[in-house]
Amino acid sequence: MFERKTLLKTCQVCILVLLLVIAGSACSSLGLNSVDAPAVQPVQVTQVVTRVVTQDVTREVTRIIEVPVTVTPAPTLEFTSTPEISTTGSSELPLVSILVYSDCLYGPGSFYLYKTSMAAGSLMEVVGRNQDGTWINVEAVHGWNACWIPANQAELSRGSVNDLPLVSTVLPITRYDYSSPSAIARRSGNEVTVSWKAVWMSTDEVRGYLIEAWVCQDGKYIYLPVFVSTTYEENVGTISVKIRDEAGCTEPPSARITSAGMRGYTLWEKIFWPPY
Repeated sequence: MFERKTLLKTCQVCILVLLLVIAGSACSSLGLNSVDAPAVQPVQVTQVVTRVVTQDVTREVTRIIEVPVTVTPAPTLEFTSTPEISTTGSSELPLVSILVYSDCLYGPGSFYLYKTSMAAGSLMEVVGRNQDGTWINVEAVHGWNACWIPANQAELSRGSVNDLPLVSTVLPITRYDYSSPSAIARRSGNEVTVSWKAVWMSTDEVRGYLIEAWVCQDGKYIYLPVFVSTTYEENVGTISVKIRDEAGCTEPPSARITSAGMRGYTLWEKIFWPPY
């Protein structure tokens, strides 16, 4: 009896040891006996995104502006070369009294840029006149830096306006704000059409374009300033001006063009004028 109990206990111990060995092997195979668990690798997911790009396309529409211009000078006036003007002033120059408050401009025409103003009763020296005698070039007594006022807004101290020399002045130049247009001229008989592409100018700068032409009309060789005024909205496409130029003068016709802004004019661009 004692031996059977001893044998039974021995078998139970053996079975317990065997179970412990099997359990240890299983844990080892599963890695449960390791202290540090392996790091989990992230899974990269790629997402494809499609972007739709739209582009607006605008088309420039050319707009033609035609301005017929005809100026006929008085038959007794003839164009002569511009005399040299002294910048030191001279007591021999005739004087004028300004009759009404007058704006004095850079050129002999209401379309030229403003330069200064003169009060009624001011006494000025007269340097000269434009071709048809409608504008006079005045400066301070013994002064310089002359400008233009209408002849009917002043009274000469002696003589008449037609006795004054024919003069021209230099316009204020702005070099870097914008450019001069490149104009072309085409003739059809006595009519010359000058066309150019509009030059971009800002809304506060744009004034228009100035053409100075020397042409033949009614047998007289005349100086003809032509101003085309434009707004910012109108200053697009192609602009065209028609000028009358006839045969009968010995002097060759010519012309030049500039862009006019609030602060001045661009450098002159020559217009190659078609002969009659």
